[in-house]
Amino acid sequence: MGPKRNYSIFEKTTAVEPAKKRKPDEPMKILSWNVAGLNACVKKNGYKVIEESDADIVVLQETKSTEFPAEIQRIAAYPYMKLYASESKKGYSGVALLSKEKPLNVILGIGDKRFDTTARLIQAEFENFWLLGVYVPNSGRGLVNLALREVWEELILNRLVELDKLKPVCYVGDLNVAHEEIDLANPKQNANKTAGFTDQERNDFQKILDSGFVDVYRHLNPKETGAYTFWSYMGNARAKNVGWRLDYFVISERIINNVIECHIHKEIVSGSDHCPISLKLRI
Repeated sequence: MGPKRNYSIFEKTTAVEPAKKRKPDEPMKILSWNVAGLNACVKKNGYKVIEESDADIVVLQETKSTEFPAEIQRIAAYPYMKLYASESKKGYSGVALLSKEKPLNVILGIGDKRFDTTARLIQAEFENFWLLGVYVPNSGRGLVNLALREVWEELILNRLVELDKLKPVCYVGDLNVAHEEIDLANPKQNANKTAGFTDQERNDFQKILDSGFVDVYRHLNPKETGAYTFWSYMGNARAKNVGWRLDYFVISERIINNVIECHIHKEIVSGSDHCPISLKLRI
């Protein structure tokens, strides 16, 4: 048996039909972005990135908000929206989903209060696949939360494997890990010292791949260097491209041949310390 629905289908207060409906034979486009605070991102015109993306589904992380700003609500293309806000800390964490298509089933959280009070995961079932929008817990300065992160990784691996038995899965968002040395600018300086590049975190990501899933961007670009999605605000890191690849599309291996393209949108420099990523596939 699959996971039970525990939240009703979400819609805008005043739902409108999307400006453009995807035809059954058309590929689907998914956009993912850690906005580092949705309200702040919108004030920097980040809503235009979403509006102009023409994505069928938009997944946002680190929203830090309890409601969608008016600029987001006014985007006519997305009649179905859900913002999952942190209960334990206001202005912290949070994930959101915007969709042109109505999901069949929506589940908020992983089923463990240690993570669900900070709103880390939205699971949405569509006709042909499951979408999991995620903001993975950071292991923290000094790796103080690494043990808790390990608990998360076990839970999410089990969930991915469970859902994959039902339908193909697309695991999307800020995974807070640089899998290989190629995925960050300074691997030697950060190895086992900095959250996101410990042996434990990297091995946990590898376990996901070994369980029948594929890191889409790296599959398509196996040797590309400098392909980062996050840059610190310190030290002019973005201009120097001293970054990390923390944002991913991880999909069921059996649909990898359905992928048309996967992009890191480094050209989008305003709105957040992360850039958006996008995936287009037939599904």
